[in-house]
Amino acid sequence: MSFTTINPTTGKPMQTYDELTPDSAAAVIVKANEAWLSWRGTSFAMRAALMKKAATMLRERNRELALLMADEMGKPLAQGNAEVEKCAWACDYYADNAEQHLAPDVVRTESHKSYVAFEPLGVVLAIMPWNFPFWQVYRFAAPALMAGNVAILKHASNVPGCALAIERLFQEAGFPADAFRTLLIGSKHVQAVIEHPLVRAVTLTGSTPAGKAVAAQAGSVLKKTVLELGGSDPYLVLEDADLEAAVMTSVNSRLINAGQSCIAAKRFIVARPVIDEFTTRFVALMKSKTVGDPLAEGTEVGPQARHDLRDALHQQVRSSIERGASLLLGGEIPPGDGAFYPPTVLTKVKPGMPAYDEELFGPVAAIIEAQDEDDAVRIANDSIFGLGAAVFTRDLARGERVARRLEAGATFVNALVASDPRLPFGGIKESGYGRELGPYGIREFVNVKTVVVR
Repeated sequence: MSFTTINPTTGKPMQTYDELTPDSAAAVIVKANEAWLSWRGTSFAMRAALMKKAATMLRERNRELALLMADEMGKPLAQGNAEVEKCAWACDYYADNAEQHLAPDVVRTESHKSYVAFEPLGVVLAIMPWNFPFWQVYRFAAPALMAGNVAILKHASNVPGCALAIERLFQEAGFPADAFRTLLIGSKHVQAVIEHPLVRAVTLTGSTPAGKAVAAQAGSVLKKTVLELGGSDPYLVLEDADLEAAVMTSVNSRLINAGQSCIAAKRFIVARPVIDEFTTRFVALMKSKTVGDPLAEGTEVGPQARHDLRDALHQQVRSSIERGASLLLGGEIPPGDGAFYPPTVLTKVKPGMPAYDEELFGPVAAIIEAQDEDDAVRIANDSIFGLGAAVFTRDLARGERVARRLEAGATFVNALVASDPRLPFGGIKESGYGRELGPYGIREFVNVKTVVVR
């Protein structure tokens, strides 16, 4: 079996890759486990030196990797450059901090000595999406490898070049050849990998249905999972907000990666006294953004990653309009072969519409009116998702109070919701469970072992 990548900008096929057979995939897992038996005994200093080398190589190959992302999933070059640099930051962060994060935790008891040790589990399977094809992998791989685990990657089928480039980079940085391996397999073969006895844990970033399926499969064989799933992040704009800053931040968040981000702002919940001015400014700024070839200088919004995803997004927009939403901008598929979708703004969005209830994974904004602060919080929490959220107000104490009331894994005041290697990242409700990044992320795939010496 094989599969062919399609350039989302042109709609033309690019490269064909052979899919691994189940036996070949199993052999990769065995080799990875053999690598782990040695890797787990290496020092933090040795691991850090290799991780620092990986960071250096990422920076040296920044443009090459950004071009690869543009070709395979349509990310504008400037955004691809920023993504590669963020991967290097994560490598540096864990190289510098892994030993401290995993230092034994001494507990005073009546024993001579008692403490908690954090030890690697072994082979960890990562099932990763296409939208941030490097960052999603590195934010898992850097802490996993620094903790003494090894990794196997099942990447999205439309970014195999990115997956193989990551494997090569780790190998060329000096990591053992089988410490990080890519499995070019289809989704139908994932369950067999999860159930392989040498795979100890699974992490997935993807849709909520995919997360539920993987959680069930891993649970059936009692394997630890971390799931970072969909999101419909609310941005609350209160009546005392700095509207210029709120609009700029909101539009930038909504259009990151052509709107294809789990933590992109998706629902804009605006207090009644300022909703008209906010909407006018918001539509004008959305309209000003340059949509086009991700390789062209100045492009701010590239194509959607695949035509089927673009078409599904358009159906969500049309369905919302049919149920009473008003279209202020965009909402039409442009002519041409690329998988483009224009910046789109919907208002009068209510429960029962896809724009209210579902995740819109593209450059589509839903503006929702709130009576007051309490109503804004109610609307924000009226969602199956709970990944990120933001609130805009000139009163920082008020903003912090509101942020604490929002049901999300991360809340920001007067700022764009973003991941940071130093802080835990993840969601609640149908946005998943577990955490990546920070000290919490590196402790997800370790054995939390109690040691008592009498």
